[in-house]
Amino acid sequence: MFSVFVPSESSLKKVTIDDGSNLPENAVWIDLVKPTSAEDRAVERLAGIAVPTREDMQEIEISSRLYIENGARYMTATLMCHSDTDMPRTAAVTFILAGHRLVTVRYDTPRPFALVENKLARSCAAGITGEMVLMELLDAVIDRCADILERVGAEVDEVSHAIFEPESQRHGHAKAYAQILIAIGRKGDLASKIRESLVSIGRLVTFLSAAVEGVKWSKDMREQLKTMQRDVASLTDHVSYLSNKITFVLDAMLGVVNLEQNNIIKLFSVMAVVLMPPTLVASIYGMNFRLMPELEWVHGYPMALVLMLIVAVVPYYLFKWKKWL
Repeated sequence: MFSVFVPSESSLKKVTIDDGSNLPENAVWIDLVKPTSAEDRAVERLAGIAVPTREDMQEIEISSRLYIENGARYMTATLMCHSDTDMPRTAAVTFILAGHRLVTVRYDTPRPFALVENKLARSCAAGITGEMVLMELLDAVIDRCADILERVGAEVDEVSHAIFEPESQRHGHAKAYAQILIAIGRKGDLASKIRESLVSIGRLVTFLSAAVEGVKWSKDMREQLKTMQRDVASLTDHVSYLSNKITFVLDAMLGVVNLEQNNIIKLFSVMAVVLMPPTLVASIYGMNFRLMPELEWVHGYPMALVLMLIVAVVPYYLFKWKKWL
């Protein structure tokens, strides 16, 4: 499936194409979503470019992601998708600038594309070109990454408060700790995916900035590229800070779990020590010897019970006095 956008007064109009061979010549943006072979060929005829395959887009080396071929600039970036769900993922998206026309190739639905499409459908600059659409898309992608990072930061703060809240407010320790560990793992996974996306976007912006040298781009667009570079650098620093914070929260959570386990083991150890003296007394008086004088005592049995109680209580209060409990 692909969408074609052409200028219409003060907006960018999306036109429906029934036959791929009749693509409008004034199209400034062609958006390919899971394209078929026929759609690839139709776009290649119009734009004079070679549309990369999905396998080509998955290549990770820079030379396969950022290059110039037959005057067209090919730029592949990794973008976040479904970041609001429990299963966020990244997807490779290729931006191709051929002349003043932009061709995008993607196999997923990053939210910035829908946002830019709706924005340009309402209003756009006069004489809009593919370069201007690309700037809008990159700006929306960077803004989206910033929004995700803000949300992740707030959620990590909530997890941190749940870990360090007073012990008396915790209920259902095992279940709560399991949920906290799952939440930390999800935030860490999301932060790593954002970092991957920002790194690829930063490389793309740097490549684009170098490629426009000698090209007649407006001063505003050049300044916008510099601003994007600064934004990407600052967001990369922020995601590094978040990753460190997530690591700290994870270490703190594991420390709390270890403390809880130690308290449980300590309780069993104390109970074993407390019950050892009564067991010793009961074992002594359970021996079947005829010459044990206590067996003839009228109050021998109550005395044994009282003795067992005393030797059980004394270690407990001794531990309390030593502040071992």
